[in-house]
Formats: sequence, C-alpha cells, structure tokens
Amino acid sequence: MSSANVTANLSREETADRASHITVHDIRVELDLSGAPEQARTGFPSVTTLSFDADVDATWIDFIGETVAAVTVNGAQQDVDYDGARIRVTGLAEHNEVRVEAVAAYSRSGEGMHRFVDPVDGETYLYTQYEPADSRRVMACFEQPDMKAAYTFEITAPAGWHVLSNQSPVRVRDGIGVQCVEFAPTLPISTYITAVAAGPYARIDGEWTRDDQRIALGVLCRASLAEHLEADEILEVTRQGLDFFSDAFAYAYPWGKYDQIFVPEYNLGAMENPGLVTFTEAYISRGAATDAQRGARANTILHEMAHMWFGDLVTMKWWDDLWLKESFADYMGAHASAAATRFTDAWARFANGRKAWAYRQDQLPTTHPIVADIPDLEAAKLNFDGITYAKGASVLKQLVAYVGEDAFFEGARRYFAAHAFGNTTLDDLLSELEAVSGEDMHAWSRAWLQTSGVAALWLETDAEGRRFLVQDGGVAGPRPHRLRIGVYDLNEGRLALRERIELGIQGERTEVELPDADLVLLNDDDLTYAKVRLDERSLATVSDSLSTLEDDLVRGLVWSSLWNATRDGELSAERYLDIVRRHAPAEPNVALLGAVLANAAAAVRHYVADDAREGQSRAWVDSTWTSLQSADAGSDAQLAWARAFAAASAYDAGHRDAVRGILNGDTPQGLPVDADLRWLMLTALATTGDATAAEISTERATDDTAAGRTAEIRALASLPDAETRAAAWESAWNDRTLSNDHLSATIAGFRAGGRRDLIASFDEEYFSRIREAWETRSIELAKRLVVGLFPDTTGTELVDAWLEQNADAPGALRRLVIEARDDLARDLRVRAAQPGLS
Repeated sequence: MSSANVTANLSREETADRASHITVHDIRVELDLSGAPEQARTGFPSVTTLSFDADVDATWIDFIGETVAAVTVNGAQQDVDYDGARIRVTGLAEHNEVRVEAVAAYSRSGEGMHRFVDPVDGETYLYTQYEPADSRRVMACFEQPDMKAAYTFEITAPAGWHVLSNQSPVRVRDGIGVQCVEFAPTLPISTYITAVAAGPYARIDGEWTRDDQRIALGVLCRASLAEHLEADEILEVTRQGLDFFSDAFAYAYPWGKYDQIFVPEYNLGAMENPGLVTFTEAYISRGAATDAQRGARANTILHEMAHMWFGDLVTMKWWDDLWLKESFADYMGAHASAAATRFTDAWARFANGRKAWAYRQDQLPTTHPIVADIPDLEAAKLNFDGITYAKGASVLKQLVAYVGEDAFFEGARRYFAAHAFGNTTLDDLLSELEAVSGEDMHAWSRAWLQTSGVAALWLETDAEGRRFLVQDGGVAGPRPHRLRIGVYDLNEGRLALRERIELGIQGERTEVELPDADLVLLNDDDLTYAKVRLDERSLATVSDSLSTLEDDLVRGLVWSSLWNATRDGELSAERYLDIVRRHAPAEPNVALLGAVLANAAAAVRHYVADDAREGQSRAWVDSTWTSLQSADAGSDAQLAWARAFAAASAYDAGHRDAVRGILNGDTPQGLPVDADLRWLMLTALATTGDATAAEISTERATDDTAAGRTAEIRALASLPDAETRAAAWESAWNDRTLSNDHLSATIAGFRAGGRRDLIASFDEEYFSRIREAWETRSIELAKRLVVGLFPDTTGTELVDAWLEQNADAPGALRRLVIEARDDLARDLRVRAAQPGLS
C-alpha cells in the first residue's frame, strides 16, 4: 500500500491530538476553475490560506491532489514536505498564517470536485461532495469535524456560469471570458459541509419570509433537465419545512440563503451543505413519476433541512456520534413530511422502507451500536448505513413515545442554544433531554444507543390460556419498549380496528390481556424498533384479507412483518409470494406497493428453493404482466407494475413479445412510456438475448443524454454471451476512465439476469483482485467493485478462505466482504429450509 493511502486514513486518536494543539480561525480558499471546460486539463489551481493558533512547533495539513507547489508559514517559504495526503508544516508560532499553493484534481468518482460534461449540449458542470473527508481533494485543510472555521471562497470560473458556495457573493470581478466571484465568509463550519458548484446551471428563484427574516431560495439543475424540474413543488416543500423547523427548534435559520442544486453522477441522495444543499438528479424525473417518488424527494428535502440545525449548527466531535446528525435528520424528514406537507403517509413509507434497511443491517455480523466505535475515516465512510440512519430514527421515535413530544423538542431547543456553532458528544444531548423529561436518559441510552441488534416480538399462550408478549433481544438482551397492540376484527369480509392497547414492557415475557380477535398486530403505530411476528390466526387472516385494511401505516407494518419472516426463514417464500400476488394488485399506496414489488422480486431471486425458482420466476413475471394490464390507466400503480414487469422480464423471457410490443407502441392504455421505461424494457430483452447491440445503439441515438449513455452501457454489458460478460468484467476492474455511474452500469450488466453460467468462472479471480482494488482506487469506486461483483456462489468456501488469508486487510474492506458473505449464507440457509416451511 502506498504511503498516501496509509496517511490518508486519519485516525480518531491523531485527529483528537491535533485538535488539542491547534485552534483554527479563518480559512481562505481560492480556486481557479476557468479551465474546467478543457477536458485535457486534469487539475485546477487551489490556493488555501489558513489562520490558526498553535502550541506545538509542527503539525500536518490534509490535501489529496496532483501537486503541492509551495508552502509558506508566517511569510517564510518552506520546503514542501508532502506524501500525497499530508503536508507537514514546521516552525509554528502562537498565531500562524499558512499558505498552500497546489493543484487539485477533477474527479469522475463523485468525490471532491466532480466534473461532468453533458452530452446533450457539451456543457461542463462542476460540484463538490466531501462527506466524510474529501474536502482535502479540493483545498488544504484540517480534515476533521471538530476543527470548525469561517471559510471565505474566491472562485474563478468561465463567464456566464452560475458560481455558488455556502454564502452569497459579495464581489464579482469580470475579465475576458472569466469571472472571479468572492463569497461572504461563512459562520464557523466543518470542512465536510463546505461546498462549491459552478456551471451553466438553470436556476429558479424564490423567497421565504418569516417575521423580519427573508431567505433567498434557489433551485438549480443542468440546463438540459430544466424542463423536467418541478421547482414549484420543491420550493413549496422548502417553505413548509422552514416554517416547521423554525417553530420546532426555536432557532432562526442561520445560514443566510438556501440554494438546492440537483447534480449528475451523485453518490448520495443529498448532502446538507449549509446554504447550498446538493441532491442527486434521480429526484428529477425525465418522464412519468409517481407520487411516492415525489414523497421521497420531499422527505429528503426535509431531511437535509433538519441538518441545518442537527449537524451544521451543532456538529458531532468525531464520527462515533454521526447519529447526532443522521438519526435526527432521518426522523425529522418523516416527521416534518407528515406534519407539514401533503405527504402525510411518510411514516407508512418509513415503516415499510427505511426500517427494512435498518433490520437488514442490524442482523449482519458487522452490526454496531447507534453510537458506534469509529477508529478512522475508512470506518466512518462505511458507517453511513441503515443503523446510523433508519435504526437511529426508529429509536428516536421510541424516545418520543418514551418522554413525550414536548419534552423531546424542548430538549432539542436547549441543545441548539447551548452548543450553537460548536461540537458535541452523546452526553451533551442526553443531559438536555434528561433535564426537561426527568427521565434517566443514560439508562435509556445504554439500552438503545449503546447496544446492537434488533429484537423480535411475538405472542405465546401457555397451558392455562394466559397470553404473553415475548421479546427476544438477542445478545443485547431485553430492552424497554413503549408500544401499542392493535386488535382487528373481520366484519363483512373487511378488517376493522376494534381497539389499540398501549403498554410498556421491560423483560423477556410480559403477560398481557388481549381479547379474542382475527388480527393482533404488535407495535401498531410503529412506535418502537423491533421485528414483529404474526400469530397463526393473524397470519391466516392477513393472507386472506390484508388489502382490506384501510390504514396505510397498518398495512405497511403487516407487509414489513411478512417480509422479515420470509428473510428469517420463518415464512416460506412461496407463501409470501402468494400473499403478494393476492394483495399487491389492490395496494393503493404506491410507496408501499413499490417496496412490496421489490421485495417479491428479491424473494424469487434469493429465497425460493433452487428447484422451484424457475417456476416462481415465471409465476412472478406472469403476475406483473396481469397486474399491469388490470391497473387503472394512467395511475401510479400502473407505472409501478410496468417497472416491475420490465425487471422481472430480465429473468424470464415468457413475455418477450409483450415487452417488444410496448417498445413498438402497443402499450396498455394510459401507460406513459418515457425514455427511462423504454430502457428498462430494452435491457430486459437484451438480457434474455432478444435484443441486439445494434438496437441498443439505435435507442441511445434517440436518447443521447447522460441517462441514455449510462443505460446503453448497462444494456450492452447485459447481452448474454460469455465474451460480452468477460469484457464487462475487465472493464469494471481496469478501465479507469469510467465514472462512478458508468462503473455501476457496467457491474449491473455483468450481473444481469442472474446468469451464473456466464460469470461463475470469475469467482476465484474476484478474490484475487479486491485487495489491490481497495488499495489503488478511491473508496467510493472500490466499494462498488467489492460489493457489486461479489459472487453469488453455491457455498461460502471461497470467501471463507479469503477472510482467513487476509486477516490483515483493512477493516473497512473486511467489513464489506463479511457483510456480503452473511447475505450469501442467509440466501443459502433460507433456500435450504423452504421445503419444511409453511
């Protein structure tokens, strides 16, 4: 491993030591992006001036780029001491000014300064993405969250471009073909939430006013996508969110302006840079979009907005307490959506979507407490996971049930007032919550934040007929839960709520008095975090009548319970799929429907017994086709079924003529066949050998956009011949010109259709490549390779051998391999158990 890779992975101990000796005040960053449209230019000048106090003679400054040309300390130039990740500076005084002149690199991986050329019009677009530690790819800095500073950015860029940063411009100097934009200094913020964007973006302006506060709003995207930008709704949700959070947190929005920019080839859903929030372009639909997609976008807008307080105003000291921002933002995204926007089904979507992510992550051998042990940056990168986000949000919902909503928000208000523009740890928040609630928050924290694993809840009846609520807390043991039990009766063929019983439980067994009922739903209202099992009578009832439940959240909880039981091998995949086929066509909530369709497809591919998979695959594609035809014309459900039909058709060619018909214009009435749906259909045909490379190229010629080019890469790599798959394999590992999106498309094509007969020969080579990839590629690209190309073998022998032989491999790499192994082992275990399940 190169020295740069070694020194780039900063540890908690060394950054804490640096923070104890260095107090940073102001940082000025000058970037010259004027040459960005010239693709031959791989880098750009970056000059950083750092003002800080020190009580040591020497320290290091973080930077990952092409070159460091000069380092000046307090007016005296020093020899450049740079190892590719750290610049060592010596001769420090009590007060210091260090100037670093360097050349940073443009990125195609979505890390640092990402450069994208739009094939539609040839225009160049730039944006930055840093979390957790990639601001050092753009500027010299102290790359750790607890060394906040006021940042002043000065950006030179082509004339006519929009140039943006966290603050508003205070000075613009025009030159010949260029402009130099200086921005107002920020308030104290961490490195990873500084931001820059530049390019000929299309912009829509708005404003939010509250009392005497006026906040300028902006919504931006590439010019070629402007016609699809639903700016009015984005601005409406933004205003609703600012109203809600201003009241909830009793702390005025502090960041001056609120721009939101949708950018290409983005690695995340969004990022909370204060004053310049970045979003993936996936939230802009080129054609038809469901209300569930808009609801998800609103949730993300509000999630990022919550970060303006949780994360930006008050920031965790180190990545151990990442939950202090992400868990709260995930909770607030759903809470504010339901309370302040038209997307009142947010908690139903959360229960059946986000929590599934948490449940899966929390059952892996690499699970960790919400308050995690994060020794270094590589570990931090992988901790943006289902536990930190969705489990943390679920536990916060339990906290609200435990202490009450008023106490929860009052504790948050006190937290912001006490720690504004500072850094905190777990105890800082707990002390505020304890003061307002009167509860022992440290005991609650030990039970919920500092243990790992997900509990399972179910009912048992003893020989005397007494009923007990049983909790299996796993290695963490039983936790305290506040929950509700819903009691439902069948009346004239429909399930209706009789009553909800609220109770608290502590131990493994709690006696409960429950009336006789057709359906007993534990954790009704989804107040706590636990997998819920249905008793046999309740299971039989929902098998027949699930779709008669009127409440979205209740149906979402039942769907979640069924899916968890299937993943755990307690409910047969065939029975689960039968329930889906019976009730999904009547599911009115398209967000729940989308999750159920995805889970059903996963059940077919992962959990159905080997000898039944072909039949179940055919039955599933038949079901999607039938439901597509019967769905209401022009409805969101029709579009959801069409997408599911296309995905299923990549694994079974039984309806190839119908797929071809849709491409040729023979579509179900009302179905909007846009470019994205056409690519799904064509890629399905390519995967089964029913489309040619020439057809794919022709399709791309009619959709010569960024999305079209990415789709073409995937479709071509999906063609079912050994030579094509081998070429995709080599390209994924060796073609360093592939952007992040193009790498993912190549990997998806290689894996398309589950064609083990075409790709099994690469299994051993995978394990010989992953360590070198980890050491030589950025962590974002390496992660895509390690996870995306993990082989779906019939046993775990190869991965077990690699883990034994690579005990000294980086911990983050081993974590990815261990998690992939666990998924594979679960698949094999559940498949083998199928014949004995009901």
